[in-house]
Amino acid sequence: MEAVQPVAEPKAHPVVRLVRSMFRLAIERSHTRVALVGLAFLGVFGAISVRLLMMAIFGEPPSQEHRVAAAATTAIRPDIVDRNGEILATDIRTVSVFAEPKNIYDKDEAVELLTAVLPEINATELRAKLSTKKGFVWVKRELTPKQQAEVHRLGIPGIGFLPDHKRVYPNGFAAAHVLGVTNLDNVGIAGIEKYIDNQGNKALNEFGLVAKQTDLKPVQLSIDLRAQFAVRDELAKGIEHFKAKAGASMILDVQTGEVIALVSMPDFDPNNPVDALSDDRINRMNVGVYEMGSTFKAMTLAMALESGKYNVNSTFDTRGGVLNWGRSKIHEYHGTNRLITMPEVFTHSSNIGSAKMALGVGVPGHKAFLKKMGLLDRMRTELPESASPIIPPRWTEINTITIAFGHGLAVAPIQATAAVAAIANGGFLMTPTFLKTTVEDARAKATQVLRPETSEAMRFIMRLNAVEGSAKKASIPYYFVGGKTGTAEKVIGGRYVKNRLFTTFMAAAPMDKPKYLFVTIMDEPQGLPESGGYATAAWNSGVVTGKVIERVAPILGLPPQFDPPVKPFPLMVKLGAYHADKVNGP
Repeated sequence: MEAVQPVAEPKAHPVVRLVRSMFRLAIERSHTRVALVGLAFLGVFGAISVRLLMMAIFGEPPSQEHRVAAAATTAIRPDIVDRNGEILATDIRTVSVFAEPKNIYDKDEAVELLTAVLPEINATELRAKLSTKKGFVWVKRELTPKQQAEVHRLGIPGIGFLPDHKRVYPNGFAAAHVLGVTNLDNVGIAGIEKYIDNQGNKALNEFGLVAKQTDLKPVQLSIDLRAQFAVRDELAKGIEHFKAKAGASMILDVQTGEVIALVSMPDFDPNNPVDALSDDRINRMNVGVYEMGSTFKAMTLAMALESGKYNVNSTFDTRGGVLNWGRSKIHEYHGTNRLITMPEVFTHSSNIGSAKMALGVGVPGHKAFLKKMGLLDRMRTELPESASPIIPPRWTEINTITIAFGHGLAVAPIQATAAVAAIANGGFLMTPTFLKTTVEDARAKATQVLRPETSEAMRFIMRLNAVEGSAKKASIPYYFVGGKTGTAEKVIGGRYVKNRLFTTFMAAAPMDKPKYLFVTIMDEPQGLPESGGYATAAWNSGVVTGKVIERVAPILGLPPQFDPPVKPFPLMVKLGAYHADKVNGP
């Protein structure tokens, strides 16, 4: 009987053999498999643990929008201080609340809760924000500590806080047009605040080079906070008393070009600048352009003296009271109907005398002089806000005639102030600065535009005007003041309107050695019974300027001169100038 042969199993497929071999419980392979599986589980659970730990400590990683927003809140700004170190603007730390719409499940409830503790938020706008697909939206910037606590207690998932900075101005309205404002991201958008960012502060923040405010040196301005308050107070009283639409006033150090005080009203509170962009809130000293009236006669007389064609004893025929030039007639306001000297042209504010001086110099010479004095170009200061002068498109002799007495050329008042300062300080033209500086640094940057002899003659004439002319309203005893009024009819609809006036007063003190120039402008002041119904500059801008000098001079350390200065204008005495003996009074 034949033996039964076993049936051979079919040969397994290579893949099947591989799978079997992987699961074969061979003792020599089990240790390796267990170790690999253990390591895999350890890696997975380790990664999960680290992730949970990171989330517990640092929270959900921010989205790109979140990162951009967080960076925007970290802008750090330097303090701004006045010339004596008093704080004008500073940062305080605060927080802002944000939302992550995708993590808020009941948006209606979130809106209801948030608007209950933050009632200033518009519910419709907030609901629209939370209904977007964005990963990050602002709910409210710059919360108070109380508001932050109330929002925190709501416990709404998807609502969080970011550290922020808020710019504050401890003195409210004081120097608002100089300081300017910042936006919600603490970026300067006007005034010195914008200047600071333009000087590199914005770049330092963007590159993360500023960690705290003490890393930045305070910006020291030329402004004296004490004088600023006083000037604003007197100007506000003057605008109310004379029923003017608006006004502005400033004090300029004629030796350094420093702006000691600048006020333009109506103004605004930079802590809440909701109306800062209103048309009537402009900085009238820097941005407004106006025909400056008879204050421009100071330029005309200085030009005539500088030209060499005239001297302080030159005379001008104003008989008849009218200058006919083509179809134009130039009239006098304070006519004398006689020959008058150069100082009398100023003290009587003679339009005819000024026109004849300018015609004697000629159109090219007139234009060249005004350009040299900085009156035909836009003046740039640290403040970003400025305006270009309005110049006749075709400058003919009739333009020279009218510009000689302050009509037909409109400039920013700060430009005219700088030019008069050069007339008073010995002939050095300086661009006004809002930063504290020294006489040495200022002179190094200045341009000499007049001879010292011309400056002395003009100081003498301005002082004479305070003794017997239109500047008597601001002639405060013992401060040896000199100055000039300016009244211009406003141009409305292309025509001059007689009862809509723009008035200016400029006064310097002391006129033997000028230190400060005081300027006041008023827009449409009204005549009062006390002025006999007159609304010209001496009766309003002049009165306000006198009150400013009287109040501010002691603050600025300008000492009263109880005894007349000794020989304040020696050249005028030597030349036998008109009434040279009258200017030595207290």
